[in-house]
Amino acid sequence: MTGSRSAPTLAVVGATGAVGAVLLGILSQHADVWGEIRLIASPRSAGRKLLVRGVVTEVVALTEDAFEGIGAGDVVVFVVPDEVAAQWAPVVAAKGAVVVDNSAAFRMDPDVPLVVPEINPHAVRIRPRGIVANPNCTTLAMIVAVGALHAEYGLDELIVSSYQAVSGAGHAGVDALRKQISLVAGTELGETPGDVRRAVGDDTGPFAGPVALNVVPWVGSLAEGGWSSEELKIRNESRKILDLPDLRVTATCVRVPVITTHSLTVHARFEKDVTVAAAHEILSTAPGVVVFDNPEVGDFPTPADVVGTDPSWVGRIRRSLDDPRALEFFVCGDNLRKGAALNTAQIAELVAAEFSAD
Repeated sequence: MTGSRSAPTLAVVGATGAVGAVLLGILSQHADVWGEIRLIASPRSAGRKLLVRGVVTEVVALTEDAFEGIGAGDVVVFVVPDEVAAQWAPVVAAKGAVVVDNSAAFRMDPDVPLVVPEINPHAVRIRPRGIVANPNCTTLAMIVAVGALHAEYGLDELIVSSYQAVSGAGHAGVDALRKQISLVAGTELGETPGDVRRAVGDDTGPFAGPVALNVVPWVGSLAEGGWSSEELKIRNESRKILDLPDLRVTATCVRVPVITTHSLTVHARFEKDVTVAAAHEILSTAPGVVVFDNPEVGDFPTPADVVGTDPSWVGRIRRSLDDPRALEFFVCGDNLRKGAALNTAQIAELVAAEFSAD
């Protein structure tokens, strides 16, 4: 640690964004393992005052001066766009602080661990670049449940479809959906081809088409072979987190008119036969997972039920009709909490515990 402090400093870069706001709330709910908590954001947000653990804290601009006094034993969290993290994370790591990065900038770097504390907490200590990466929000919505089943049965193949909330695209995504809803509310739009698109016009926000009264089968940017970058993230990140470099993964990502909480349908095939009863038992005792699965009385997770909560919620658990080694299930996870801010906070706390033990 720097100076004579008894607890590490935590700096949050991107404190005023959608994920940053959730992260500050989580810090106020978790055990107090930090000394100073420093809030950093773009120059246009500098000077804002935010409440953190009951203390009014002023946001400072992202410059070299923002990291004055931060060094070995401290943690700096980045909840910013890829290009900002790519520029500043190495600068901070060079000072000796540990960087926990929520962006995609370093996730697939072989010298940067990709950590989900419920699955691979040991990986946080192996960080030759001084950076630990946080997985994508869609991967995080399902990977804790998948990882618990993999530990018992050995995962062989993963086929998923995602139904992703607009807050995954930040404030701009939420604003776009709310505006589109205001344009179509109280109308008969959606009953004839193209009428929703005409009502919304070109103002679809960060999405490839209107989201209100619609679903858009595209999330991310175009990659080779017609795949989207989001679909490849699920594939590549699942392989890295589970340490299964040859795992067969197929993903289709869809944007839906939900504000917060991603959902996925999951087809998971294992190396051994699996039963629904055993899966229930495994998932019911897995950290970070809640089983909510009784379709006879309408018990299964939906985004409206899950939003604002920390776990991954799993329901509709069925054994495949044609394969005794495969399970089908539906999973929901708040993309701003476990999907971003919570996992980031958990990683930072692992690092703080490591320093405390040392």
